[in-house]
Amino acid sequence: MVMDYLLRKILGFFLGYRVLSIGTRYMPTNSTEREYVDMLNYTRTMLIEIERAHINTSNIFDNLTRELGTENIPRERKFIELKPADEEVDEYALLSNIIMGSDRYLYIEIFNGGRIVDEFVDIIENEKGKIIEKSSSEVLSRFLSKNDAIRVAIKIIGAGIRRGINVRAAAGMTGAAAIERAINLNKEIGEVPGVGFTKLGGEFAIIFTGEFETLKGAPSYRDNYLFIDMIDSTAFIERYGRDSLVEIMNDIKAYMENDCHGKIEGYREGGDDLIANFPTKDMALRAGIDSAWHAMDNGANIRVGIGRTRREAGERAQMADEIMLWNPTSIMVFDVADGLYGYFIPSPFTRSVIDFFMKRKSVALLVFVFVFVATFLGWNMGHWEFGLVAILLAVIYGATA
Repeated sequence: MVMDYLLRKILGFFLGYRVLSIGTRYMPTNSTEREYVDMLNYTRTMLIEIERAHINTSNIFDNLTRELGTENIPRERKFIELKPADEEVDEYALLSNIIMGSDRYLYIEIFNGGRIVDEFVDIIENEKGKIIEKSSSEVLSRFLSKNDAIRVAIKIIGAGIRRGINVRAAAGMTGAAAIERAINLNKEIGEVPGVGFTKLGGEFAIIFTGEFETLKGAPSYRDNYLFIDMIDSTAFIERYGRDSLVEIMNDIKAYMENDCHGKIEGYREGGDDLIANFPTKDMALRAGIDSAWHAMDNGANIRVGIGRTRREAGERAQMADEIMLWNPTSIMVFDVADGLYGYFIPSPFTRSVIDFFMKRKSVALLVFVFVFVATFLGWNMGHWEFGLVAILLAVIYGATA
């Protein structure tokens, strides 16, 4: 833990941005999760903070309103916080969303003994939800995203209120999580109509104390553009040939179309850039990080930007030019809440230095002490360059060892 902290501080100093994690501590439970965890740890992929997100209840509700669409949230409602969100982005939660996807389970519980289940099932199926289980007082379904689940839950709650029936709804990553969230919400507020959900590690709910007008209920479609550009493609072509560039870019294009449901825009075979649009943000994130790893495995580096517009995605990709250690390497820049973050894939040289410090901790600690003492003495003796020389010697030693 201490060495991980020191490494993040040292690398953050040279990068100019805060390093939140090196690799991941995510515990995989299946082969897909294990593949991502192994790749993150093998490449020492870093999550960096470019612009810190301001995470609070007000911002979370504002973001939710924009994502759902103002026409899908009635004015007669109350937004409550049951558990505050994390103050900073959690790499574990972010990776979980990328791996597991944004689809969510929606649990509906009917109070007052109302006979309205079949009507609710019709609403869910008309909104392209999948019924998992149902009984006379409960329905468990699955939607493409959390936002869809919340939007449909509000529609169902409104239909129940107009019939004099109270409805509890909750969205979760699994069916069990959704049911547990509904139980906890019942304990907090009783049988008041409402929907519970989680955002950025916090627990929240929208509750309704009276009847509200029928909502438009249509999905609020959000573009998730991904811009990819190969770094220094001219040098890559000189070293490996144009056919290798074409093969890498075609592989990335095919993966995005076939595995991530991406719509390819602006790609010309033989070119070194590509724009794609994805139905959900997690699909764009997964496509971006997988593409960066694939390019790296074939001797190339790419810069990736994800945004709500083509321009925003392109501008974020260009940020890679200013984020580097010794030389440019693959990076993906994206937003979380109102902040900007990136997955930075170190070069093989940097990875070898990190591996040395992580695997040979006792020697690494002595190296750190050496650098610290040299820097401290240098500043006090008026020779600040001692610190730079010590750092250079430490890096050379780590690379050669």
